[in-house]
Amino acid sequence: MTNHFFGDTAVLLGRSLRHISRSLDTIITTTLTPIAMMLLFVYVLGGAINTGTDSYVAYLLPGIMVITIASGIAYTAFRLFLDLQGGIFERFHSMPIARSSVLWAHVVTSLVANLISVIVVVLVAVLMGFRTSAGLLAWLAVLGIVVILTLALTWLAVIPGLTAKSADGASAFAYPLIFLPFISSAFVPTATMPTPVRIFAENQPVTSIVNAIRALFAGQPVGADLPIALAWCVGILVLAYVLAMLTYRRKLS
Repeated sequence: MTNHFFGDTAVLLGRSLRHISRSLDTIITTTLTPIAMMLLFVYVLGGAINTGTDSYVAYLLPGIMVITIASGIAYTAFRLFLDLQGGIFERFHSMPIARSSVLWAHVVTSLVANLISVIVVVLVAVLMGFRTSAGLLAWLAVLGIVVILTLALTWLAVIPGLTAKSADGASAFAYPLIFLPFISSAFVPTATMPTPVRIFAENQPVTSIVNAIRALFAGQPVGADLPIALAWCVGILVLAYVLAMLTYRRKLS
């Protein structure tokens, strides 16, 4: 049964990746917006923002990575909605394949596409002056956070992809996720915020995720930020996966 699931997922993953390779504008679009934000904040607004660090691009990069992922998963919901409306799911389910493999193919495709986008964003940051003292283990920890966060948000995207009434509605859910880093430590220290905003910013998931990645890049102790960030990511992942699978079964029952 396990081999059946992995084999079916691999076949459907190949189909999804071929679609991505034929529409590279998807990756380009989800990458250009975060890069434009990074250029704007570093070269236009960065001089007026005091973060207590010498390099604003190094301070900014973790938040831009989160925005990149949030932008990318909107396309997962969009593609899932189109497949559902086009009757592809019913066609697949008429075949002897593992039902969950259809969703997993979309999720893994999202992971691959978002990793490519994040790598491009990091490379642009390097051209803008980003430097890091992170060692191999720190880079692996950053990769782990990015992978778990992408999986968590992608499974979250599956739910509107299955339930939305329109293609725009399927992808619109990502807008609050893209906005969330702006009310966190991604762009400015939370200490500069009014008290009600600061309390929210310090206790929402993006702040711990951004702080953990920033400390790893700087080669500094991550303290409590890393376990808190992982707890948020894993918690969202488990909850989103359960809700997505329940929605999927109800949709096709």
